[in-house]
Amino acid sequence: MSLSRRNFVIATSVAAGGSLVLSACSSGDAGGGGDKGTPQAGATEYTGATVKIGSKEESTGPAPEIPGAKKGGTIYGVSEDDFSHLDPQRIYYAFNSSGALLFARGLTGYKIDMKGAMTLVGDLATDVGTASADNKTWTFTLKDGLKWEDGSELTVEDVRHGIERAWAPFVTEGAAYVQQALTGKGDWRKGYEGPYDGKHLDSIVTDKAKKTITFKLAEPRPDFNFTLAMTSYSATPVKLDTKEKYDKKPVSCGPYIVKHRSIDKSMTLTRNKHWDPATDPIRNAYPDGFEFEFGPTSLESADRFIADQGKDQQMVSIYKAVPAERMQKVLTDPELKKRTFNGLLTGTYYYPINCKRVTDVEVRKALNIAWPLEQIRKIYGGPSAGDYATTILSPDILGRKEFDLYGKLKAPQGDAEAAKEVLKKAGKLGQKIVYAYPQSPTYDKTAVVIENALKKAGFTPVIKPVDSTSYYDQAQQIDNSFDVMWFGWSPDWPTAYTMIQPLFDSANIGNGQNNVSQVKVDWIDAAVKENVVITDQKKAGDAWAALDKRIMEEIVPIIPETFQRRFYLYGSKVGGAIMDPNFSATLLYKTYVKA
Repeated sequence: MSLSRRNFVIATSVAAGGSLVLSACSSGDAGGGGDKGTPQAGATEYTGATVKIGSKEESTGPAPEIPGAKKGGTIYGVSEDDFSHLDPQRIYYAFNSSGALLFARGLTGYKIDMKGAMTLVGDLATDVGTASADNKTWTFTLKDGLKWEDGSELTVEDVRHGIERAWAPFVTEGAAYVQQALTGKGDWRKGYEGPYDGKHLDSIVTDKAKKTITFKLAEPRPDFNFTLAMTSYSATPVKLDTKEKYDKKPVSCGPYIVKHRSIDKSMTLTRNKHWDPATDPIRNAYPDGFEFEFGPTSLESADRFIADQGKDQQMVSIYKAVPAERMQKVLTDPELKKRTFNGLLTGTYYYPINCKRVTDVEVRKALNIAWPLEQIRKIYGGPSAGDYATTILSPDILGRKEFDLYGKLKAPQGDAEAAKEVLKKAGKLGQKIVYAYPQSPTYDKTAVVIENALKKAGFTPVIKPVDSTSYYDQAQQIDNSFDVMWFGWSPDWPTAYTMIQPLFDSANIGNGQNNVSQVKVDWIDAAVKENVVITDQKKAGDAWAALDKRIMEEIVPIIPETFQRRFYLYGSKVGGAIMDPNFSATLLYKTYVKA
């Protein structure tokens, strides 16, 4: 997803204090960045997600017990920001999704073990669905015993309603994969405005008696069951839908109810007595409730975690990592380090090269060779801030293969002489490069080391700081005056389609679109269309990995930077705290209060 969270966006603060959002959805040795100097985590380190397709048995609740966990008590969550949306159909941003897991459920979801390994299972559905031979028809059957917080039955019509209301004019923030798959159109809104006038999509067929819902897709989608695990496609009750007001108080089919909310201040969740754990293979739901506090900065929160007093002993950080100012203290204090977990974010930070302006591929190669990854990562916080990236695909992507075409693991500081030689052979010594970035204390510092590295390599750099509030709007304009830009992207589900298609398919060139490199290559477009319909996920993974390498070898549209790492602190009376490998947040539904 894009930095503005168009696709599983991951809001991230780099270790050095940045506060931007990594767009679209963490594992261990990423991109060859397994530095021997990387500090070890405390109790839990997320070191790699393996994603498998679960069976019908694995889709049956209750969720596996966590050894030593017990029910009861309150977990206190702290965050600098409030959730911007609670209406599932208006949720795309990872932070919002991390909260929605406590009350929203879809047909499928991820069962996550205590090491971060993921299994796609049926959540509301009995299994992960049945596809036709051509992957254009998908059928799911609902479990028995599913209810809303008022005790009413959750039906297939409610599942359909949750998808159809994505067409409503007031729903503009959610994902669009299902809508595009059902219509086969980029302008999927045309001709339908949602279910509120009693009209339904012909492409979704429900049978209330059999509890089945069938999707008739316009395009083959072998990974459609992954798509349906996104929060945007959660069920919404037909009879309890309050339209725009639903965003303030959604109706729960999960283990907790939104009991009270004070915007930008607090939110209280209490148990949903109509949630049946026998229907839920994913959520443990040990606490009696959650109380969220919004407002404290990450530094203020870190100091409270370090002090570990009173209710803060039962506190978790929902989404904010340990800030750079406290990282050394946390990592060098054995007692504090025991109360941490960490993991890489699911996406890739990188620098798009505007191929419309920088037309010579040899110049783009020279930029990769010269780029000062080591100096940049030092500003972010050193090895604890993450691993060097050399690929488009991030480590969680199915089939992703590691490669290092431009020697960045051997010379992460950049090889000025080698880059200058490439420029010289291309007749481009002195080439002007306009580098744009979102202005902040962190990125102001990285701009200095980038400027110095480019000068040494024979470029003439021009540095363009851009106000962070308008940065993405400017970077996503096709007539911008930037040659290289700072950016980032995360997958919406762990297949390469959700990274390569948004960033390099020529259909996504346009104002506000995410092919910021403006890559228009026929064989890339063709490969995207071919790979997305490969049924065998191992073969699909191999095909995407090969495309990743070919793009970086022949087109070189980006400079990969880092797979960034987050460290989280939690209180001494909190158990079960681990990183959610999808949303890079605390996996709230596994936490419990220690005696």
